[in-house]
Amino acid sequence: MKSFDWNPGSLLEMSGSYWKTCTLHTSVKLDIFTAIGSDALFVDEINEKLKMDKRGLFLLLNALSALELLVKKDGKYSNSPPALTFLSKKSRQYIGFMIMHHHHLMESWHKMDKAIIEGRPTRNRSSFSDEERRESFLMGMFNIGMAVAPELSKKLDLSGCKRLLDFGGGPGTYAIHFCLANPELSASVYDLKTTRPFAEKTIKNFKVSDRVEFISGNYIEDEFAYPNSFDAAWLSHILHGEGPEQAQKIIGKAVSALKPKSKIYIHDFILNDNMDGPLFPALFSINMYLGTPKGRAYSEPQISDMLKAHGIKDIKRLSFTGPTQSGILSGITS
Repeated sequence: MKSFDWNPGSLLEMSGSYWKTCTLHTSVKLDIFTAIGSDALFVDEINEKLKMDKRGLFLLLNALSALELLVKKDGKYSNSPPALTFLSKKSRQYIGFMIMHHHHLMESWHKMDKAIIEGRPTRNRSSFSDEERRESFLMGMFNIGMAVAPELSKKLDLSGCKRLLDFGGGPGTYAIHFCLANPELSASVYDLKTTRPFAEKTIKNFKVSDRVEFISGNYIEDEFAYPNSFDAAWLSHILHGEGPEQAQKIIGKAVSALKPKSKIYIHDFILNDNMDGPLFPALFSINMYLGTPKGRAYSEPQISDMLKAHGIKDIKRLSFTGPTQSGILSGITS
């Protein structure tokens, strides 16, 4: 593994890197990229749409140009191709909701010292927060899902499966794409009732309402009363929100809904055996420490042991790495 070249310059660059982060977050929050769209506009023309302090907007636009998110030519500003693709709300590949979710997490990271001293979270969980933060979280999950699910759905082996359980599936992104890639498959998305409006809107937008349903429930507090009903289960990014005991119970609830010889997939930020990498899962484990009582990232052996405890066999790591270093473990029920 390549080591970091730490020196005063690289340390100070990391220390001040939040300047760039805040510039991006502010621009997404103010919807700069959508306002510019496909045009090339002077600062006054942009400000006619946004109605802000002109000097502040001018400085922000110049910084975005320095970051090469905007292109400045003859006093006019236009979106770079990546900005137009990923940061304008008019694009189907918009990831601004995930960026705003990151923005809402910043305050808790600023208080990391307090969390480590006191041993408790410094923020509420996004799923149970106010509507704005909940929307950013849920639609952010949609953004991330859309970066993975379309291609993954072509590679994940769901052959012979008729009914899939997307356990803690949020807006249903994976269930939707798995069904699109497998014409014989139907799916049930199980998540909190507050998630239903986002999920049903997404399901409707992809025209799969006849094949993808939403079931309201709390996978921590409620029993999942659908025994032997599914022949595949997909658990994406839900184990890391809980401690080991609760994470194993979640797997148990999902397994209880599966028929014998069914498939189960765990998709998460998986640490190495030594738990000191890859980098994103290691940092993400801190993120869960700041936002949950017992959440964390887990290593491959830890997840495998949880699966084995519920009789899962033929456990293997798939040859998949997500854009944020996520991985997938698969197994078969007894």
